[in-house]
Amino acid sequence: MQFFDQYLNDPEEGDDPRISLVDADLGGMPPTTIIGAEIDPLRSEGELLAQNLEAAGVATTYQLYTGVTHEFFGMSAILPEAEQAQALVAKELKKAFGTE
Repeated sequence: MQFFDQYLNDPEEGDDPRISLVDADLGGMPPTTIIGAEIDPLRSEGELLAQNLEAAGVATTYQLYTGVTHEFFGMSAILPEAEQAQALVAKELKKAFGTE
């Protein structure tokens, strides 16, 4: 909740479906890739979003990387998990754009 409170200009914005996807209609969204980190205060939100997207019929790739923290994705020089996550994202983007 700490992150969410810092994001809003006022509490009423929290009900906007463009901000809070919990009750949003996700049908028709493009293929989505969600990268999760085991040690992340937002981990459960990513998992829930992936589940909701799948339930709405959206092609969804969810990958949880164990033993890493929230900002691991940009640390490929020192974390093999970051390199793996970046490779997955690149593969999914190529697939989405039909260049794979």
